[in-house]
Amino acid sequence: MMPSLPNSDELIFFVNGRKVIEKNADPEVNLLLYLRKVHILTGTKYSCGGGGCGACTVMVSRYNPKTKKIHHYPVTACLVPICSLYGAAITTVEGVGSIKTRIHPVQERLAKCHGTQCGFCSPGMVMSIYTLLRNHPEPTLEQMTEALGGNLCRCTGYRPIVESGKTFCVQATVCHMKGSGKCCMDQEERCLGKRQEKICTKLYNEDEFQPLDPSQEPIFPPELIRMAEDPNKRRLTFHGERTTWITPVTLKDLLEQKANFPIAPLVMGNTTLGPSIKFRDEFHPVFISPLGLPELSFVDSTEDGVTIGAGFSLAQFNDALHSIVSEQPQEKTKTYRALLKHLRTLAGPQIRNMATLGGHVVSRPNFSDLNPILAAGNATINLISKEGERQIPLDGLFLERSPEASLKPEEIVLSVYIPHSTQGHFVAGLRMAQRQESAFAIVNAGMSVRFEEGTDTIKDLQMFYGNVGPTVISASQTCQQLTGRQWDDQMLSDACRLVLDEIYIPPAAKGGMVEYRRTLIISLLFKFYLRVRRGLNKMDPQMFPDIPEKFMSALEDFPIKTPQGIEMFQCVDPYQSPQDPVGHPVMHQSAIKHTTGEAVFIDDMPPIAQELFLAVVTSTRAHAKIISIDVAEALALPGVADVITAEDVPGVNNYQGEVFYAQKEVICVGQIICTVAADTYAHAKEAAKKVKIAYEDIEPRIITIEQALEHNSFLSVEKKIEQGNVEQAFKSVDQIIEGEVHVEGQEHFYMETQTILAVPKKEDKEMVLHLGTQFPSYVQESVAVALNVPRSRIACLMKRTGGAFGGKVTKPALLGAISAVAAHKTGRPIRFILERGNDMLVTAGRHPLLGRYKIGFMNNGVIKAADVEYYVNGGCTPDESEMVIEFLVLKSEGAYCIPNFRCRGRPCKTNLPSNTAFRGFGFPQATVVVEAYMTAVASQCNLLPEEVKEINMYKRTSKTAYKQIFNPEPLRRCWKECLEKSSFYARKLAAEEFNKKNYWKKRGLAVIPMKYTIGFPVAYSNQAAALVHIYLDGSVLVTHGGCEMGQGLYTKMIQVASRELNIPQSYIHLSETSTVTVPNAVITAGSVGTDSNGKAVQNACQILMSRLQPIIRENPHGRWEEWIEKAFGESISLSATGYFKGYQTHMDWKKEEGDPYPYFVYGAACSEVEVDCLTGAHKLLRTDIFMDSAFSINPALDIGQVEGAFIQGMGFYTIEELKYSPEGVLYSRSPDEYKIPTVTEIPEKFHVTLVHSQNPVAIYSSKGLGEAGVFLGSSVLFAIYDAVTAARRERGLTQTFPLSSPATPELIRMTCVDQFTGMIPRDDPSTFTPWSIRVS
Repeated sequence: MMPSLPNSDELIFFVNGRKVIEKNADPEVNLLLYLRKVHILTGTKYSCGGGGCGACTVMVSRYNPKTKKIHHYPVTACLVPICSLYGAAITTVEGVGSIKTRIHPVQERLAKCHGTQCGFCSPGMVMSIYTLLRNHPEPTLEQMTEALGGNLCRCTGYRPIVESGKTFCVQATVCHMKGSGKCCMDQEERCLGKRQEKICTKLYNEDEFQPLDPSQEPIFPPELIRMAEDPNKRRLTFHGERTTWITPVTLKDLLEQKANFPIAPLVMGNTTLGPSIKFRDEFHPVFISPLGLPELSFVDSTEDGVTIGAGFSLAQFNDALHSIVSEQPQEKTKTYRALLKHLRTLAGPQIRNMATLGGHVVSRPNFSDLNPILAAGNATINLISKEGERQIPLDGLFLERSPEASLKPEEIVLSVYIPHSTQGHFVAGLRMAQRQESAFAIVNAGMSVRFEEGTDTIKDLQMFYGNVGPTVISASQTCQQLTGRQWDDQMLSDACRLVLDEIYIPPAAKGGMVEYRRTLIISLLFKFYLRVRRGLNKMDPQMFPDIPEKFMSALEDFPIKTPQGIEMFQCVDPYQSPQDPVGHPVMHQSAIKHTTGEAVFIDDMPPIAQELFLAVVTSTRAHAKIISIDVAEALALPGVADVITAEDVPGVNNYQGEVFYAQKEVICVGQIICTVAADTYAHAKEAAKKVKIAYEDIEPRIITIEQALEHNSFLSVEKKIEQGNVEQAFKSVDQIIEGEVHVEGQEHFYMETQTILAVPKKEDKEMVLHLGTQFPSYVQESVAVALNVPRSRIACLMKRTGGAFGGKVTKPALLGAISAVAAHKTGRPIRFILERGNDMLVTAGRHPLLGRYKIGFMNNGVIKAADVEYYVNGGCTPDESEMVIEFLVLKSEGAYCIPNFRCRGRPCKTNLPSNTAFRGFGFPQATVVVEAYMTAVASQCNLLPEEVKEINMYKRTSKTAYKQIFNPEPLRRCWKECLEKSSFYARKLAAEEFNKKNYWKKRGLAVIPMKYTIGFPVAYSNQAAALVHIYLDGSVLVTHGGCEMGQGLYTKMIQVASRELNIPQSYIHLSETSTVTVPNAVITAGSVGTDSNGKAVQNACQILMSRLQPIIRENPHGRWEEWIEKAFGESISLSATGYFKGYQTHMDWKKEEGDPYPYFVYGAACSEVEVDCLTGAHKLLRTDIFMDSAFSINPALDIGQVEGAFIQGMGFYTIEELKYSPEGVLYSRSPDEYKIPTVTEIPEKFHVTLVHSQNPVAIYSSKGLGEAGVFLGSSVLFAIYDAVTAARRERGLTQTFPLSSPATPELIRMTCVDQFTGMIPRDDPSTFTPWSIRVS
């Protein structure tokens, strides 16, 4: 029986135009869960649960009775409590458009511009663009870029998403000549041999787009207008299972409630409280929500300043400031402009529309971007309670949470008053973050100074810093000591010394980056100093000298620009049959379903009767004995069905070194010890917290590669290749250099976390698993051994997955076995969805690498000998680590021919979760080492890195170090075209010119060549099978063993079948990949999904066509349907199995030779960056990629793969940083802590060319391009190093310095050594334990 609760009010709101009356609204239920589970609107996706990714974006519309206007804004549904929605209208992606009714222009254009790959982020993208268009039917490019700032995409690299948005903008800047099929970059059609090869630049046809007609949008429900205007509104109360929600409707009532419940939090946007409840287990029995109170939402402008209501969202605050800035003279608006600059990048648009000014001010986060500026601008807070009103200054005491300067429990913030700035008063906001937008600041500051009239003597100075301690900190003593001083260089150096004394960040401080943060404190102060000097000069150029010309560029942060792209590929032969889709940029076959939210992912599948949800209990120790597991308290909780441990595994619990449930000991933090099955996920999660585990630590605890080498801890034997005589060659060279390169790991961050639905059948021990995986037969194998049943009883079905990138190769097998055991024990279906934090913790990612090299070379740059050693951090079990090392070693020469070459590699065994496959499979880490020593040799020879690369690059048909013959002609061509078409040498000179004129900003360029291999060195891993059925109506069903994860494999298979059967694509259907239809399918990875499955589908179609041949010969002009009917009448089988034996690759490690790969993919990329030497920020200005695609089956999909891989690689080499504690705990478990690129990180100019060549071994002479682009992202890393080298050269420092990846802002700033890095206090590493360590 449900406990009888006091009566709740009815919660009334609308969803997609339909009225919802919720009689038992629970304050703990969020909108995302409610839409998905109650209304079965599954287009809105769960990806992070913390408002950080935008996958759950929906539009909220509200009517304002005061202004009589309807306000539309985007929100992340995962943070919206349903109780806050009274009187609101919600629009989800299903309400925008659907295949069943009509699709909306936003959905159509996102799909047709190829802006979807896996499709998991697409509904959120649609909602962000749609909401913008509801407010601005003809937006500017800036508005479009800003609207997408809160949405993450891991597949596309954003360029096509932005392009689809641009089609709605006023001044669309698409390449003007696109219509003509020629391109502004390439005026002449290129001639290759006898036949002219035309280059195309159009991936879609704008003429197909339906126009946007704002008058056709759904109306706002009139009932909600009547409700909003009702003069007799009354307080609403909603009682949940554990909590109560109160919505007062007058200010008086709000103050009454706050007096009655003084410790109850006020909830408006729920952006601070929501994550605290969700991730930090905060609990509140009562919530008070004054949403929509007119007394809290207003702007009041006076002569001296402006008062803004505490209920204004940050987006409304932003709009209010913009209008004030446009009306007032410049000197009055300095504080407002500083706030606007930070508001642009604070979180994403969704959070800015939810979070309120009052909530932000009063929650006083230590990382606040606004509070330091408000304090520097002398803002005051207007408070109110039943007792009356009072003002408190928004100053250091308030921000440092002094009890005497804080709110009383019964008080609330009514408004914030911000005075105008005055002549001779300077206010600035400064910040540095890992990523330009939607990232907490590493350090930020608000600073202001007033001078005695007509002088540069300091009258009043204020400095507030964020993220340098547990609260925002005021440098009040420093400011006091500097009062009365002149604003000159001597004052600056004293200020730096004083502020470093006053604000001390302890060496083991939470968040790490201690020396970097100390440097930022004074670097930001220096930026402020320069800005003020510049401002004084503008006021009186005679009296106050200007700052040096070379320092000017230090004043401004990098602007956010809308990226522009040009894509070039080979046009289809004009003589090709118009029906033949091969070679055309065909849209992804699920693209429209992606954008309407109708593509079904695993958790979108409807609930199954009696299903249970699974929550995991993971180890909190890196290496320990399990003394006991106490589940009594967990089992006693409501809704809990069972707790599953290693004891419950009917078959094998340790399969090939992979342990399903930890038994007796744990070997990493994050290892699954047991799982809890319950009727809801909330109940399962609550019970999981109550499981008590007692441990006893075991030594040694090995976390890093260095520790593994000390303890001789490895997962497999060494792998080696060698050619020539390395030792001998070292004796006859001019110079020898040695170096070490650290490359840290990477998180897959696929948008759909690991999700499994395991359904036990009633008979024969059968079980069906629906899951997202790249390797269904391996899941089948693991589940079968765990349950101790034959594989034939286990069916694994896989339709699509929301991104994989290698992270869904081995891990779904482990998690599949865990869920299957739970389904077996309970006898009920199990729905197992890893929360983002657990997914990041449990499944690990790319292998961190330590590379050591010794290189012998001549003074002219010719390398004669190389000796390279690689170690990777494999984690605690074998997983794929041995194979990663094999790939690393085989690919270790890169694009270069070194006559005497040795490479050795070995995977280390550590107490971290096992690292696994990741796009590029070791190549992106290993080749950084190669490019690093090329760059180091160039530096020693006083040559450009590009010159040394050219000297040592493969030039003619050659053998690799492992004796495989290949022709590097396409490599040379990509390299040559890249240098020419990117105008590399001219831009290099321009960058040098820029660098001479700018001391604090530097530009750098780098060109990277690539020789990449695809496939597997073991022949049987390249095989594939397909099953093709023709039905009597002529329709065709194709099944194969490949998995669709966004790369467009299904789309290409339809293109293959269409060509081979000579029928339109519309006749062909692909349903899903299943172990039932195609058994023993190999992994979809290694870039050979299309190669192998395409050959199998082709084979099946050709078998069918050969059977149909006699019928077609009899009636050559007949219709397909007639031929099929006739064939059936003549008892000809209309079903065929196709098979491809696979590329016959092999590698003999004893002899160190073989033909391990079927062919090579070549490419080159040129990137240009600008670096801010004071903060470590960088901006990617332009990238040109030339990729040898041979003949592209689908240029749209192939370019999508190249761009997406490049951006993923760029993230890996720059901003993506995994942080581990010395005890082996992963800190980076959410998009708040782990930053993948957003739309602002991609190149401002992004040019991709598919270069045509021949590849007779693959289907239709194509090449597999899924992974190659990742490594090209290192062109950004080396461009950054080029810029940093220029800075170091100017400062008289050594030009060679240790190169490591990622080149984070911290690394960039601390390598650009200057007077500021010299001023900071340094700690002796032996005196403290750092907060985080590198594990490479």
